[in-house]
Amino acid sequence: MNTAAIYARVSSDKQKEDQTISSQLAALMEFAQTQGTPVPSEWIFQDEGYSGSTLVRPGLESLRDLVAEGQIGTVLIYSPDRLSRKYAYQVLLMEEFSRHGTEVIFMKSPKATPPEESLLLQFQGMIAEYERAQIIERTRRGKKHRAKSGLVNVLSGAPYGYRYVKKTDHSSAFYEVIDQEAEVVREVYRLYTGEFYSIGAIVRTLNHQNIPTRKGKSVWERTTIWAMLKNPAYKGMACFGKTERCERQKVTRKLRQHGGFSKYAFSSRERARDRWIEIPVPAMIDEQTFALAQERLEQNKKFSLRRTKEPTLLQGLLVCSVCSYAYYRTSTETSKRKLYYYRCLGSDRWRYPNGAICKSHPIRQDYLDAIVWQKVIELIGNPELVRIEIERRMREIQQSNPTKIRQETLKRDLTRVQKGIDRLLDAYQEGLLPLDELRRRVPELRKKETTLKLDLQKLESSLVDQDKIQKLTASLENFLKRLEESARSLDVKEQQRILRLVVKEVLVGQDIVTIRHSIPISNSSEPLKTQSYILCKGRD
Repeated sequence: MNTAAIYARVSSDKQKEDQTISSQLAALMEFAQTQGTPVPSEWIFQDEGYSGSTLVRPGLESLRDLVAEGQIGTVLIYSPDRLSRKYAYQVLLMEEFSRHGTEVIFMKSPKATPPEESLLLQFQGMIAEYERAQIIERTRRGKKHRAKSGLVNVLSGAPYGYRYVKKTDHSSAFYEVIDQEAEVVREVYRLYTGEFYSIGAIVRTLNHQNIPTRKGKSVWERTTIWAMLKNPAYKGMACFGKTERCERQKVTRKLRQHGGFSKYAFSSRERARDRWIEIPVPAMIDEQTFALAQERLEQNKKFSLRRTKEPTLLQGLLVCSVCSYAYYRTSTETSKRKLYYYRCLGSDRWRYPNGAICKSHPIRQDYLDAIVWQKVIELIGNPELVRIEIERRMREIQQSNPTKIRQETLKRDLTRVQKGIDRLLDAYQEGLLPLDELRRRVPELRKKETTLKLDLQKLESSLVDQDKIQKLTASLENFLKRLEESARSLDVKEQQRILRLVVKEVLVGQDIVTIRHSIPISNSSEPLKTQSYILCKGRD
């Protein structure tokens, strides 16, 4: 009996709230029962609130990992667009599953065995992608046309100092100036361009005067003031299309807390200024004041006291294990020299309305850099660690519950087929079965027996393969030996490059520093073109 896995997906938060994914799972479980296919609870994968236009989804990633290990024979999915909204991604995943011997069955689509049904399935995937692309393009062009017509409706909302008035049957939407907030905006620009206050000083001034924010709070943030100084709406020209989607680069705190996955596989970046579409709105300041503010913002990028181009070994890698915020570098002056520290963002009281959210202490940069670099040198000089970790992971795969179920199912099916062949032969010998019937039925059973033996052999070989482990360790030794010899005499930038090949993240706790690392694995033919084998995939 073949054991199956289930995959379900919904793309929007509304669908998640409406529990439409529960209806998918219920329908798929009922479908699996009608097919006589058991589904282990560990093999039910779901992605709630993830777009079908991306492949970076936690449930799908786990499913693909198990398929690559040869553990899953069948995957049940509600419809092709639940797997992906892009036809190219559907083809990629279907070929990947087929390559590892996994059959994909769509509950709401025909099984694509004949060429005609396969063509129909391909058409369904292309139509789903076309519909999505058509909706996105119509929405984009409609908003762009309304923005060029000068309509405020396309803007997501009104910034501080304005009130967004919705459209009616007699008038379009527009911005209305809030006099009290407008005075605060003018004061911010005056302090920045006239009194040459820094953004931090402006924040402290507003907080000291208990001036409420848009949400009624009395705590202002630096990012709020920075966005206010950058917004051209205050000079009378609100802009549409200032940002565009791009691939996510920065790893945020929320992303770390969700295991490195995000429901949105994209971020946003600022577009070129000539691509913005201007929409007239009431002005609060004159253009000259706004231009002075932009000029000073540009100068701060070059001459700010915080600005530093001196690289550090661990920049961008340090994360607090208590609050999941990143560490940044800071410094202090002593009577003899300047000392540098790594400090958790969550321990800064001035960043948060209720004070610091983390009690982690700063760490001397030179001490922590030396410790991590020493451990990295020890790691790359000991390929035995890699071999031990690979063996441990293979034991985990072998002892995992779904693997045992799959192995037992194959053995049970193989025994049943072999007994069936024996019964046919006994029936023929006793004259209960004619020769033609024997010739017709035995080849099918022999073919099924061969297939089951190959599947069982493939599963067992994927669980433990000592020869591959030995070859893997041997290929590592030469590479790591050369890397260790040259690593001790490198400058900081070169050390950074090596560190980022080996270290994924450094977790700093109250009493312990945890280095999450990976080891480059080379192909025998091209030893310097490496892939990565994750040693510590999960934070636990």
